[in-house]
Amino acid sequence: MTHAPHAPHEDRDHVLLRTEGHAAYLTLNRPKALNALSHAMVLRIDEALTAWQHDPAVETVVIEGAGERGLCAGGDIRSIHEDARTGGSASADFWRDEYRLNARIARYPKPYVALMDGIVMGGGVGVSAHGSVRIVTERSRVAMPETGIGFVPDVGGTYLLGLAPGELGTHLALTGTPVGAADALLCGLADHFVPAAELPALAADLARTSVHEGLGARVQTPPPGDLAAARAWIDACYAADTVEEIVRRLLATGVPGAKEAAAALAAKSPTALKVTLAALRRARDLGPLERVLEQEYRVSCAALASPDLVEGIRAQVIDKDRTPHWTPPTLAEVGTADVERFFAPLGARELRLAATDSTQEVPW
Repeated sequence: MTHAPHAPHEDRDHVLLRTEGHAAYLTLNRPKALNALSHAMVLRIDEALTAWQHDPAVETVVIEGAGERGLCAGGDIRSIHEDARTGGSASADFWRDEYRLNARIARYPKPYVALMDGIVMGGGVGVSAHGSVRIVTERSRVAMPETGIGFVPDVGGTYLLGLAPGELGTHLALTGTPVGAADALLCGLADHFVPAAELPALAADLARTSVHEGLGARVQTPPPGDLAAARAWIDACYAADTVEEIVRRLLATGVPGAKEAAAALAAKSPTALKVTLAALRRARDLGPLERVLEQEYRVSCAALASPDLVEGIRAQVIDKDRTPHWTPPTLAEVGTADVERFFAPLGARELRLAATDSTQEVPW
């Protein structure tokens, strides 16, 4: 991978870098924006990972979020809205570097410890859940909520959710439901539960000791989650081949949680739902993360030209009226050709990632 260009100086304080002992620390530092990722922040993280990868004094990398609310709420969707509305290409450029970073994190040769406290959504999942040591707390709310803004799970989200047990990943991808610590562990989005109050001491200890020793007695059993008890209806309903059949099965179960899921789907972009289901199913057959990110890049670039992305962000973030008008407005009106358009090759604009299989065992 080539070195990323330097991030603009005025944005460099949005990612704070420091080293202490044999650990290096990345702090996402836009707390008022819930540490939402800009292009400059992605470049700065990549720049730091390059330096630390080749620094023998750095044995462990830790990523955390500033403020009390969470690690990262995702990408800066206000700028994506403006780009999509005006037909720009800045978002495609941002995603190209962001997805490269996601792949790099997955194959980083040193322990990459993600403190997934509080809100971890969208792009926040991309800079944490591909890491080798992923820690959640009782405050964690992990989600890929893209269908609610007329978009599709990206940053390797379809790869991660495609690996979740049964059809749990399909449920989370389509509904955008946030999960807590136990459910994040069940779905393979995290590795360990540590109480939030213990994170500062853990982060400090990693400067002096190994990840294994630092976690030590701090790893605990999380409070119970919701998904394990719902596996029967989730697996049965979401195994269907179409979103329409998924909704029909959900409504037919008589289970309150399934009815709530159907109601959640009814509020999402019909196009985004159908494209998400197709992307998730295809991701399971693509192999390593890099191949899935390449597919996600095609889908994301196509979404820029979709009316639902502009409308979804308008309704949820810009005007906050929470009443998006989707085009087309129903699942029945979204045809096969409408879905296939999102997977069309990009020609010279394709994202091409190294053929490294990121599922291989890390040597440490």
